[in-house]
Amino acid sequence: MAPTSLAPDQAHARLHELTVIDVRTHGEYASGHIAGAHNIPLDHLDAAVPVLKSAAECGDLVMVCASGARSAQACATLTTHGIPAATLTGGTIAWSRHGRDLHRITDVRGVWPMDRQVRFVAGSLILAGLAVGQRRVAARWLSVGVAGGLVYSAVSGSCAMARVLAKLPLNQPRATDLDATLATLAAMGQ
Repeated sequence: MAPTSLAPDQAHARLHELTVIDVRTHGEYASGHIAGAHNIPLDHLDAAVPVLKSAAECGDLVMVCASGARSAQACATLTTHGIPAATLTGGTIAWSRHGRDLHRITDVRGVWPMDRQVRFVAGSLILAGLAVGQRRVAARWLSVGVAGGLVYSAVSGSCAMARVLAKLPLNQPRATDLDATLATLAAMGQ
């Protein structure tokens, strides 16, 4: 079953009654998020299921990411736990394109959005494979492998490189941030 989706204008009209969960990395969230959104990175979602179940009983959940792909994965995960949730169509990119403001955390260290991190690492690996491949032909396979991974990522809608990069310290929420988010959501569900 495909997740329910809300267009940016629909979500904006209902923002006062929605619980917005931003599933991007902490760095991406800090660089620009919907006002009132709670940050629970996708790779921490399973730990938040009990709290999200309570929050969903009090009102509708909408999952948000940059483009809508990760939020759709989050909705699928929640559906397996019996928690209804919608995804914001087009994510924060579409939200911003519709003239809606994104709030920024002022002490952020300039963390790039995940898609930019993936493009940088993939491009660097391809260039390295080609450069080293001038002397050692076998090194060109690095470029082939990364290019193949990018094609697979586009076709499948998932990205292994993004999952790996999300584990870097700069993309991780501080434990206190995640704990505070879960405590806030738990208080809302009571």
